Amino acid sequence: MAALHRHLKAAGGEVPSLASLHRVVRRDLQAGRVLPDRAVVRRERDEQRTRQALADLALAGPSEAGAANVAARRLPRLIPEATGSLPVGENSALAGVALPAGAQLVRTSSVRAVAEAVGQAMATQGAVCVFGDPGRGKTAAVRMALGEVPPGWKVTWVPVPVRPSVAGMRRAVFDALALAGRFPHTSALADAAVTGALSEARVLVVDEAQRLPVPCLEYLQSLWDHPGTRITLVLCGAGSERALSRLPQLASRIGAWQEVPRLTGAEVAAVVTGFHPLWRTVPAPDLTWIDQFCAHGSFRTWAALTAHLQNVLLTTADASIDRALLRRLFQRVAPPL
Repeated sequence: MAALHRHLKAAGGEVPSLASLHRVVRRDLQAGRVLPDRAVVRRERDEQRTRQALADLALAGPSEAGAANVAARRLPRLIPEATGSLPVGENSALAGVALPAGAQLVRTSSVRAVAEAVGQAMATQGAVCVFGDPGRGKTAAVRMALGEVPPGWKVTWVPVPVRPSVAGMRRAVFDALALAGRFPHTSALADAAVTGALSEARVLVVDEAQRLPVPCLEYLQSLWDHPGTRITLVLCGAGSERALSRLPQLASRIGAWQEVPRLTGAEVAAVVTGFHPLWRTVPAPDLTWIDQFCAHGSFRTWAALTAHLQNVLLTTADASIDRALLRRLFQRVAPPL
């Protein structure tokens, strides 16, 4: 303290007396510091990492413009809802699925197959895995399948955290169920609250399930195997079937493995013309050409191409849909090889 007091005097300015300096330091040492709860600190750190990861992935928003232009420029994306049923909107789009302006969802053969698999799983309170390459419309197919659940059933979408852990997955399920009160500080209390909420008939949908490590899959299996729960488990994602292969105990319980394939050449014309009226003005041979050289049966690519085409028609005078224009748009929706 004496050395510190001499240093402060040499630095100049107002300096407290040596006795005051002793008194202040002694008071702070006796007071100590309050350590926060470790669970709270861990949860805040995980939330901060999640916010940072989402910020790194965020795209710049559109500039100020008319509502029609903004809707035309916005690329379609799938936004999972935490819980609740999925009503059909005025444009035949399900809540939680964003589409280009004027577009609507189409019940393809893949959607009907997913609906059948999910319905059978609900009848037996089983589990189903919906898989397929990215962009094929797996999440949209599941949402359409669960758009009208039987009376007494609830649907809960569980978002997979960034770099998921068992603790993070437990918190994700707790938050998705929208349980009252704060998240418990012990895993036993949290599991008791979650299993209590899952005692009623409920479809638990885990999208992006391919990101789940084995411990998180074991946690979901424990919820499903619990004698007090009534869960139909739907695991969805590109590569989710490979993730489940890492846990044979859960893979053996999957009642249906439902792949969402690419759009076939025979159904492309009917699907895209039903998806958006813009494509009804394009000849069927050109639609086949677009799918062969750009979309390759990917519904997400068709949706992105629709948004770009809509934007060009809104912003360019005397624009017409021809192969020259479509070739330019191909470069926007597909990266260079």
